[in-house]
Amino acid sequence: MSDNTGSEEEMLEAITALVPPLLNAMDALSFLARRLHPPKLAELIDAVGPVDAPVREGLAAFQAQNWPEHLTRFAEQVALAAETALKAFDGLHAAAENARKGAPDAVFSTYRALRYMSRAFEALYPVAAILPPVSRFFLDEEYRGDEKRSAALSGPQALRDNVGLLHGENEKHQRGGFSLYVPEDFSPEKKYPLIVALHGGSGHGRDFVWSWLFHARARGLMVLAPTARTDTWALTGDDIDTPNIMRFLDFVKARWPIDEEKMLLTGMSDGGTFCYVSGLLEGSPFTHLAPVSAAFHPLLAEAASPERLADLPIRLTHGSLDWMFPAPMAREAETALARAGASVLLDEIKDLSHTYPREANSRILDWFLG
Repeated sequence: MSDNTGSEEEMLEAITALVPPLLNAMDALSFLARRLHPPKLAELIDAVGPVDAPVREGLAAFQAQNWPEHLTRFAEQVALAAETALKAFDGLHAAAENARKGAPDAVFSTYRALRYMSRAFEALYPVAAILPPVSRFFLDEEYRGDEKRSAALSGPQALRDNVGLLHGENEKHQRGGFSLYVPEDFSPEKKYPLIVALHGGSGHGRDFVWSWLFHARARGLMVLAPTARTDTWALTGDDIDTPNIMRFLDFVKARWPIDEEKMLLTGMSDGGTFCYVSGLLEGSPFTHLAPVSAAFHPLLAEAASPERLADLPIRLTHGSLDWMFPAPMAREAETALARAGASVLLDEIKDLSHTYPREANSRILDWFLG
């Protein structure tokens, strides 16, 4: 260790000053994202409290530390995650102030601020391979106490090629690519259930993959998160997105062993609606559909072939407080799809607005995996 680098004790103090508050703040962002509801926007943001303050203090101490060369990459990723999370909080505080003033765009400012949440996750994720608390953080809460599972997903095997979080032409400025999660304890001897998760309107697969990664990582599943070729999915006109998704499926199946009897198509908002558009096509490879907070029109069921719909497992998730696609739309979908022959379940969540309910993933997976 050179004279310019800190002692091991100083570096440990710097890590301890930043990482636990950062994980706490990122959990708070997830809490906000799940419970976001326009009429209670300012109240909700204020209720979280100043969880960002310890991150700001810890980041200053962390960045003041002189890190040895072999820890430079680690330090850069942790600092980037903290800086990105703080951008989310800056945007949220501004949105709360706008909401108190009655600004009509406050809710959309909140959505924009929360985009930094997924970017903070992405910045911190590489650290999961070497820091056990971070590895535990990136598990569904139900599994965070499972030390064996956390250990299996970290260490040298997490640094292998073709495992972890991968991207195919899916930078934030690109459309029509994909992000893919492969469990770090991947074994070629096992067939893996696959979740194909479709983002909402104006979204991006690189962001939406985080809606599923925590649960997939906990249960050893693969997640493919495509990005629509335009701002949203091909809900009308020529279907330019289904062929793209099929191309990605071919790419994945050629490289990793997929259980073709367990292939779930799910999505949020416009992504959920496209679950119907694409997933009800005759010849679709998906064994289960799970649209979340999706729009629905009876013609979607009427246009599908009876053979495709017969006993097709479909699980709808929708919020009673949804302000974009009101809950009666989901109830209509349940009735129409069941009448057409599908095996339908509706999970209506009383306190859910038009946001992604990550806790519902556990129920979806229990249903999907049987």
